[in-house]
Amino acid sequence: GSRAAQSRGKDAPFLSSFPSFFYISLYLSLYIEFQSRYPKRPSQRNTKYLPPNSPAQLRISSVSLPPSLHRPAEIMGNYRMCGCFVRKFSVIESGPPPDIADAFRKYTGGAPVMFPDQLRLFLAEHQGADDGTAGKIFAAILQKRHHLFSRHSLTLDDFYRYLFSPDLNPPTIADQEYAFVASPYPVIITLEDHLTTQLQAKVAQMIKDTFGEMLYCPDAECLEEFPSPEDLKYRIIISTKPPTEYLMGKSSTRKRSKSQKDKDSDDEIWGREAAADSTDREDGEMIPYQSGSESSEGTDYELLSGTSDYKRLIAIQAGKAKSGLKQALRVDCAKVKRLSLSEQKLEKAAENHGEEVIRFTQKNILRVYPKGTRFTSSNYKPLVGWMHGAQMVAFNMQGYGRALWLMHGMFRSNGGCGYVKKPDLLMDPDKLFTPKSQLPVKKTLKVKVYAGDGWHLDFKQTHFDKYSPPDFYTRVGIAGVPDDVVMKKTRVKEDDWAPVWDEEFTFQLTVPELALLRIEVHEYDMSEKDDFGGQTCLPVSELRPGIRAVPLFNRKGEKYHSVKLLMRFQFV
Repeated sequence: GSRAAQSRGKDAPFLSSFPSFFYISLYLSLYIEFQSRYPKRPSQRNTKYLPPNSPAQLRISSVSLPPSLHRPAEIMGNYRMCGCFVRKFSVIESGPPPDIADAFRKYTGGAPVMFPDQLRLFLAEHQGADDGTAGKIFAAILQKRHHLFSRHSLTLDDFYRYLFSPDLNPPTIADQEYAFVASPYPVIITLEDHLTTQLQAKVAQMIKDTFGEMLYCPDAECLEEFPSPEDLKYRIIISTKPPTEYLMGKSSTRKRSKSQKDKDSDDEIWGREAAADSTDREDGEMIPYQSGSESSEGTDYELLSGTSDYKRLIAIQAGKAKSGLKQALRVDCAKVKRLSLSEQKLEKAAENHGEEVIRFTQKNILRVYPKGTRFTSSNYKPLVGWMHGAQMVAFNMQGYGRALWLMHGMFRSNGGCGYVKKPDLLMDPDKLFTPKSQLPVKKTLKVKVYAGDGWHLDFKQTHFDKYSPPDFYTRVGIAGVPDDVVMKKTRVKEDDWAPVWDEEFTFQLTVPELALLRIEVHEYDMSEKDDFGGQTCLPVSELRPGIRAVPLFNRKGEKYHSVKLLMRFQFV
């Protein structure tokens, strides 16, 4: 009876319904529960690699450690069915995959422990780390491990724990080198002002008082070239449309015809304008000052002076395609500017003027924003803008979904500082790149998904399924230029909180500089929509070759406490 109750996925009879078996059933239940919570750990002196789920892994050793120093090898989970049956499942922490066990034996020469020099060699040859990193990692492993076997060597279990630790073994370069460091790079504040000419001087003074010396004010009225982010560290940059001189306007600009409103409706970011005397949302043209009107105060000179003060604060002057896309995308050698396009206009520009868009972004700044009908804070595909060199791809950051996951993945580059250097292929004026170009394969990426863990710590037992443990599978794919886009998936691992897939996928990349590795875990559901189990997105250009621990995030991009995957990345 006890063997049947412990066997994986079998239905155990509800023995307590029979009076003569009540006490033995209670005893067996208590014994199983006790063994699942406090299993004894094999002696480290006789440790050797055993295949996952091997019965020898559950044998009781004569030498045991206090419960606080070892982890459970098995955690029982009970799922009640039909009110009279209890299904018992075990969450067994599998041992290291064969690839990791083979690597351990290779670098230890078959010995049961690994010494610092051997770990340093493994990190240099297999993980691409330098000598300085090896010493820090070795010390961190010794500090975190769960036994007191040796102070100067690592067991296979220690080695496996290190590889499966996102803190010690992150998948990208940025996570390790720049975590928890505030970015010194400039903050760009985009103003959407509806200011009358009289208020511009007051706002200019308020901006100066607020930011002080951090405010970047260009010497010239129009810049011939934008300074680099490196030159603008710890500076505040104001970006908006320069105010139109009040004497240049015409009273006709106060009202627009219905046809003009319909024409510009797609350009409105957050809907229709609130007041008739405000600025045009994208044009930024002020209502012209009329001499002798009630709103005028002071002399014409004072008004012009206030406008000039405000204009001098604008480091990045913005505008829109008022005279058509082709005209707006013309490059002016004498000055630089920022052009704003809605997502629909960007798609049209990319389709009809793709090369002109890329050439424009080599010198100027292109900003893309969501259409105004996205009332649910949804987002558009950011790669259209990035592939054409757009520097500012504005998003509804309060939303969530796959588009936002791509945004998070892109800006994990460069230490998460908020600035990512554009690939050289988008900056070459002689050999102009277009996303539709048929290019040869530049790099091949092999991704192996070993295993996953942590769901039983972050989720309730019945979160994914009421009657059994979850059936997880992993989707792995590439987001990038059209020729590189692909999505693949592992097999479904049934009834397992700690699934082991051990599957490898190959991706041929024509433009790896713009490629993002998409990773999603789902729980298979035969009758309903598959449940979400975690996701992440990583820039291919900053993947660290070797075996890595990959932390997963929820739908909103918040990191789970324990959920992670063990993967291997290899470029060939």
